[in-house]
Amino acid sequence: MDVGGGRKAYDDINITPMLDLAYVLLVIFILMATAGVQGVKVDLPKASSAKSLVQPKIVSITVDNQGQIYMDAFPVTLSDLETRLRNAKANNPDVPIVLKGDQASQYGKIMSVLDLCRQLDLNKVGLVTGKPTGG
Repeated sequence: MDVGGGRKAYDDINITPMLDLAYVLLVIFILMATAGVQGVKVDLPKASSAKSLVQPKIVSITVDNQGQIYMDAFPVTLSDLETRLRNAKANNPDVPIVLKGDQASQYGKIMSVLDLCRQLDLNKVGLVTGKPTGG
């Protein structure tokens, strides 16, 4: 069927460019959704010379302002933490540990975690602080 000036009418619509766009948007969505770092939100104390630790297989221990202990964002008791740290040490004797304590948390809980690390002979323990505010 001719439509004016010898041009043929389209019988169907080419959806390939639309599918390409949909796939690109899907990939971007997946990358953005998995880019977040898991952890527990705590109000970190400020330090003037805070350095970031970028090492693989770091064990993250967090004590929130209620005194609850988390290991890699999962709540644990002190005895569970000991078992998990023993397992981590069995896999890697020099496992680095990052301890994040809320500035309003119970000092005794943080000291209990540090004492447990000392008892298990885990020497690579770092305390995380936030960047100072103001100038």
